[in-house]
Amino acid sequence: MGHSKAEKAQSRERILAAAATKIRESGLDGISVGDLMKSVNLTHGGFYGHFESRAHLIAAALEQALADGEKASAAYAGKNGSITVKSIVNSYLSPAHRDHPSSGCAIPTLAGEVSRADPEVRAVMAQQLVKSFDAMGEALGESGQDTEQFAVSAWSMMVGAMMISRILGDDPLADRVLALTRKSILELAALHDGHKN
Repeated sequence: MGHSKAEKAQSRERILAAAATKIRESGLDGISVGDLMKSVNLTHGGFYGHFESRAHLIAAALEQALADGEKASAAYAGKNGSITVKSIVNSYLSPAHRDHPSSGCAIPTLAGEVSRADPEVRAVMAQQLVKSFDAMGEALGESGQDTEQFAVSAWSMMVGAMMISRILGDDPLADRVLALTRKSILELAALHDGHKN
């Protein structure tokens, strides 16, 4: 790759990293192309050398934000290095995750906005949701309709609990929401294990 192509790729990565953080902090409408380009020391006019439109940037930034959240899922690994339902739930439904939305999973931060966004943006998050459901099913160690039901239900509960806990802020109920949801999901997982035996 030539020097200018390498520089262009690095510039695009800087733009996407800044945009991914910005949408988790301020939402999909929180990105001003001019301010974003200024924040990465590039000119506003250079934007179109990297993206066809603002809508294309939003879709790419959402994809980056979701990928960043997935990288953080390395924390899902349990003590023996394997990913379990318990390790996913404990990591996801933690106060640390709740208190740092700009570096955590973008789904609870942006789900409301994405549900009203154009199909390209919705497709990006839908793809990540399917991957999350699959990962939860794998952590459960089974496949089939019951496993799919558990995985979809668990993720729906986790995303909803994270959103509610963030709304509650400093109220002690915020931590209780996370704890009670963790307990409920782990009880469901135990029931699922009980039905296998």
